[in-house]
Amino acid sequence: MGNYLFAYHGGMMADTDEQRQAAMQAWGAWFGKLGPAIVDPGNPFAGSTSVNGSGANGDASSQLTGYTVVKAESLDAASALTEGCPVFEGGGSIDVYETIEVSM
Repeated sequence: MGNYLFAYHGGMMADTDEQRQAAMQAWGAWFGKLGPAIVDPGNPFAGSTSVNGSGANGDASSQLTGYTVVKAESLDAASALTEGCPVFEGGGSIDVYETIEVSM
């Protein structure tokens, strides 16, 4: 069993307290469905920058909006866990990445 990163793109930001509360309830229900598969529920992202080897920076081009880390048997199994994710309701998408454990 390995860890997989869900990298969220897009979705909707809530404009009102009611929308924020509804969004938090939707995320809570989805996380509840994932149960013990959740390794790190993650967080949404705010501002960003992209830095290269020469130290130059600029706007990050990926437009990532947040992340979650889950445990699954395979990339296909991890991808199946995205079903019902609230980010889809706002037109967003999820990139699923297998993480590689490195011993230091």
